[in-house]
Formats: sequence, C-alpha cells, structure tokens
Amino acid sequence: MAAASQQALHLGVRPGEPLARVRARLPGLHAEPHDAAADAEALERLGHWLRQRMSPLVALDLPDGLFLEAEGASHLFGGEARMLDGLVARLGRAGLSARAALADTAGAAHALARFGPAATLVVPPHAQPEALAPLPVAALRLPPEDTAGLVRLGIASIGDLLALPRASLGRRFGLDLLRRLDQALGRAGEPLAFLPHPEPLAATLRLAEPVSHAEALHALIDRLVPLLCQKLAQRGQGARRLDLLFQRLDGSVAAVRAGTAAPSREVAHLSRLLHLLVEGVDPGFGIEAATLACPLAAPLPPEQRGADMAPGMAETVDRLAARLGEGAVFRLAPRAAAFPESSVARASPLAPVAGGWPAHLPRPTRLVEPPERVEAIAMLPDRPPALFVWRGRRHRVRAADGPERMHGEWWTGTAGEGAVRDYFLVEDEEGTRFWLFRRGDGEDPATGDFSWHLHGLFGG
Repeated sequence: MAAASQQALHLGVRPGEPLARVRARLPGLHAEPHDAAADAEALERLGHWLRQRMSPLVALDLPDGLFLEAEGASHLFGGEARMLDGLVARLGRAGLSARAALADTAGAAHALARFGPAATLVVPPHAQPEALAPLPVAALRLPPEDTAGLVRLGIASIGDLLALPRASLGRRFGLDLLRRLDQALGRAGEPLAFLPHPEPLAATLRLAEPVSHAEALHALIDRLVPLLCQKLAQRGQGARRLDLLFQRLDGSVAAVRAGTAAPSREVAHLSRLLHLLVEGVDPGFGIEAATLACPLAAPLPPEQRGADMAPGMAETVDRLAARLGEGAVFRLAPRAAAFPESSVARASPLAPVAGGWPAHLPRPTRLVEPPERVEAIAMLPDRPPALFVWRGRRHRVRAADGPERMHGEWWTGTAGEGAVRDYFLVEDEEGTRFWLFRRGDGEDPATGDFSWHLHGLFGG
C-alpha cells in the first residue's frame, strides 16, 4: 500500500501494509495500481509552481516531498511561520494535504515535516538536536533493514541514537547511519539537485552598427518573430503576451507590449501585431540590440490550432486591440444574477458563452438602465396596470402577461428594500410592448408600498 484515502485511514489502513493483509480485513476495499512515475511527474510540476511563487530553488524529495531554499524569502510572506501556514493552506485549497517544516538542514526539515508534532513547524537556528530527539529513527531516511535493526535493539528515537557512542554506531550499522545523522544535525553537507530553470522564451539580436530608422526596426521584427515562434513550437505553446525591447546606445530601453486573444505562434500574425505597435518607438541615438520575449504562453498543440473559432477571428481581435487598446475590445456575456441589470458582464472577445436567459421567458431587446419610474394605475395589486405614463406620454394597456417574480440576492447585498419585483410584459394600443415591474418593501407585494418602473422595450 503506497497511500490511503482519509476514509481508509479511519478504517485502520496504513500505507506500507501488504495489500493482501488489508483486503483480508476489509474485503470491500477499492485499490488502484500505484503509478510512481506519474506521482514523480506531478511532484515536479508542483515544484515548478512553487519555484515561481515561493523560492527560485526547489529540489525533489522523492517520493512525496519537496525541498525549498527559503533563506531571504520569508520576509516577503510575513515571517517564517506565516509563510509555512500560508503555503499549507494554499495547497489545502487546491485539494492537497501537506505538512511543512523549516530548519537549518534539509535532513531536519525532511524529518520534522513527516514526523513532527504539528502540520507546520519552524526550528530555531542550531536547535536541530532538541527538535529531532523525540522523532523515530525512521525519520533519518535510513534503509528499512537498518531502521528495523535499530528498533530491535531498543533504539526507537533519534534521541536514543544521540546518547550512544558514535564509534559503536559506525561499527554496528555502517557509515550510512552516521552520514544521515550528520546531515540532519548540520555536521555534514547535503547537496541538492534543484529543478532546472526553463530556458526563457526569448530571441535576441545584437547589431554590428546601431540603427535608427523605422525600416530597420520593422526588419528586426521580421527576424525576431520566426526565432521566437520556433521555440514556441518546440514547447507546444502559443504566445499570449509579447514584449519587444529595443536597447538604445545610451543604455535606456524602448519597449512595446502586445497581447493575443488566444495562444498563437503564427509568424505572420504576430509580426503584424508588432509592426502596428512599433510605429511610436523613439530610437534615440540608435538601437544596438533587440529582444523579443514571451512572458506569458499557453499550451497550443498543432491539431487544436484554430479548431474552436472562426478562421482569422483571433487575429482580427488582436489587431483591433493593438489599434484601440486592450480594454476597448470585449464581448457581453451572460452572468448568473437575480436582476436583469446585473445579468450581463464584460468578457474576453473569444471567451466561450455559457448560460443565458431561460428560453421560455420573454426578454426585451433593449434594457432601460437604470429602470425609469412610471406613473401607473392598476385595478388590483396582483394585476398589470390599466395605463401608465412614461416620459410624459400616456399608454393605455391593451394586453399583458405576468407576473414573473424575481428576488434579490442576500449574498450580494441586493436583498434589502425593493428586493422583490413582479415583472409584466404589456402592450399598449399602438402595439408597442414594454417590460414593467412593480417593486415593494415586503415579501408579499400586496402589503407593501409599491412603485412601478419601466425596465425594457421589445422590438425597438
């Protein structure tokens, strides 16, 4: 057994037990084959995630742990204890149960993270012996046969080991025990193989002679973009953001940034975007080097390119954003909300559409925002108005449908006064259709102080 769920742990299952023994005790146990390679791959992905957010130096502690070099980083998170608490809490929100310890040595951190008394623990400097003494000898990362031999001799804790003569430990159990003990206590070094930093997605050109005219800058773009797209293709990614940096002779940098609505590594498309933006670059006394970097990329397998949208749509959106500004191009997407004025939100131009108005309920083609107060005369509280006055004009109601009741949302603060609305679709004598609602203070509109509002128009 390599691992067990929380439910299995509650039933007494412990990792490391033979599966046959566990099934003899619990015949209904569900087991899956352990994929050690997939676990290691997932652990490495988590390490790269932590390298970007916590520390640039992260090493694997197989089969189930990671080492982070946290020196000089804890003050960014409010101290060492808060850093560990925040890390464990964030992993918990992602569905990962974790324990963390911070110590002077990798061996002590390994032992206390797995066998320590708390989910997070910070060991004061040079306090490894006191912190490690109560832990079992299994915390020293010894071979199983060495751990079993120590336990048979009555040496159950690291404190028991520390009380014995060092020479006799080496003769009886070999140098591996002394090495692990010295690494945990800081008497011997322990080299760690930190995860490699991926090669940056960038292409650079250095010029023999500085240039300053616009044609030369455009020529640099035409040379840099294919180089960058080649690197993107090798990684199976597409650019979402591009930074073009021109190094001037005086040491200053002129920069432009382009974004894409969808991952792209089309040379022609990315070149056109940069050509649009480079017009305003001031070369100063001359440009001596240029770098095109991709700080944000996304997976883009070859078989998926352009499969989920109309041909050329992403390119069109990107060109409009380059000319008008990134925030000027958007789409309106439906949003789950109780009231119509909150049911539409801005979204990315290529964002997928999810949800919408119920098909069986009529909705106006034009909303009046904010809703406008109208003077209405209704014969009964639960009936539509017989006539209403809007913008100084009287409208006599010929036909009506409703009411459709809508309630405010207490979790958004819209469940107070006027949180109940009864909507009516009404048609006047001229055939114009309106969307009116009646608002009151109470749950029962027959007992409230009601007012009428016009919220939309159908067909105009």
